[in-house]
Amino acid sequence: MSTTKLVILQTSDVHGNIFPIHYGTNRYDEAGLGKISTLVKRERVQHDHVILIDNGDLIQGTPLTYHYVHSDNQKRLPNPMVAALNYMRYDAGVFGNHEFNYGLQHLKAAVDQAKYPWLSANIVHEVEKTPYFGTPYAIKTFKNGIKTAVLGLTTPYIPYWERPENIAGLQFEDPVETAKKWVPFLKQQADIVIVSYHGGFERDLDTGEPIERITRENQGYRLCMEVPGIDVLLTGHQHRQIFGKELNGVIVLQPGSAGTFLGKAVLHLEKKEGRWKAVRKQSELLSVKGVPEDHELLKHLQIYEQRTQAWLDQPIGKIDGNMLVEDAMKVRLQDNALIEFINKVQMDAAGVDISTTALFDNDSPGFPPNVTMRDVVSNYIYPNTLKVVRITGKEMREALERSASYFMSYNGIEIQVNPTFTTPKPQHYNYDMWEGIDYTINISKPEGERVVKLEYKGNPVQPNQTFDVVMSNYRAGGGGQYFMYQNRPVLREIQTDMSELIANYFLRKKTVRATVNQNWKVIHD
Repeated sequence: MSTTKLVILQTSDVHGNIFPIHYGTNRYDEAGLGKISTLVKRERVQHDHVILIDNGDLIQGTPLTYHYVHSDNQKRLPNPMVAALNYMRYDAGVFGNHEFNYGLQHLKAAVDQAKYPWLSANIVHEVEKTPYFGTPYAIKTFKNGIKTAVLGLTTPYIPYWERPENIAGLQFEDPVETAKKWVPFLKQQADIVIVSYHGGFERDLDTGEPIERITRENQGYRLCMEVPGIDVLLTGHQHRQIFGKELNGVIVLQPGSAGTFLGKAVLHLEKKEGRWKAVRKQSELLSVKGVPEDHELLKHLQIYEQRTQAWLDQPIGKIDGNMLVEDAMKVRLQDNALIEFINKVQMDAAGVDISTTALFDNDSPGFPPNVTMRDVVSNYIYPNTLKVVRITGKEMREALERSASYFMSYNGIEIQVNPTFTTPKPQHYNYDMWEGIDYTINISKPEGERVVKLEYKGNPVQPNQTFDVVMSNYRAGGGGQYFMYQNRPVLREIQTDMSELIANYFLRKKTVRATVNQNWKVIHD
């Protein structure tokens, strides 16, 4: 009886990380494809049958990718992330939701530059209903005849987050129904079927209990339970670290984010009745910590890094006062200069007097006295644009209550973050802070009853009043479970990325004064 091993390697949610650098501080960081490449080379030396797959959210996420899109580099050089995957000899890639952030023209260029297929079975032409990017699956045949099929799927929740013009002509079909159609077909074509799904798990893998509000955003549990024939399910999107798990006989993996881990599944195969079958499965995550970088890869991409670093160090303005972040929790407990400034920029760009934004990450540094582009992209890390949405006072209160649920009920000792904002994925960016209204949140009250003061221009906000509010395009689409914004009238769209709006504000004002008008606070009895 013939036996062998098949090794499946996975990256996901790399988000533009190649070099082992934290761009905000320019310090060494244990992350990135430079380190992943070393691990991949080791695996290829040790094993004869290796397949390498990227699971999406590749081409957006760092100043390196932002600068590439917004400079002349893209006219002369290929996408740096695709260049990295070409060098590393990936077998396939899948579309993540952030692939669409820079528009279809940019994405199509990246697809054309790739030496590997980009897979998506459930992103189809709006009219023809055929796969938009042409390639729903790929099959790799090894020398001893092992045939491995990879089906690409992407979360269909993208229309709730993305600018309409960035997904014009596309339809996002249900991944579970799509898999039900394709997996039986692929099972006839190949020995092993891998589903690479840019989405995560909506339920606890052990108990089956929901871990989030059940929408179509994450359907990994359903894929395992409802689609027979899948051998391996590669997941992502939630930035979780999942390994050593099987669900309904399907081995599942999720390798975190930013190139900190390489997912690895090993299938022990036996040839029975002329076909290879998996008789045993195992999985692990290979950490890049302490792994040396692949200097050949970094040298290959050095031109992108040099140009990015020069751009990041450009001075653009000054701060009069203190706009640094010393404690992320304090920023979220009472009005502060950084959030007030970002809201001011949004109001200035939109021409309205109410704005809402978030502190996206607990590592956001704030702005030092002398501001560079590095500081801008370190604080505003997403390529969001802005929308002016007309909402009612009732919806305003609902949105504030959604933000107020960020906090656990006060226990009399310390203020704690609600686990739904940290598990399974940190979602600090879903706690919003407002300018242009006056409000108080009392976290000793039950959820849904925490907004104890809500005023506009000195008067209580009435449920039927209407207000024009500027917010990110992500939030305007209901992202972060702010469903009250969905289907509300959009009065205006500002198509310039927020990081560019912030930079332009500094360039125009030269010096920005740090102000705090104390229009909101969080209290406890």
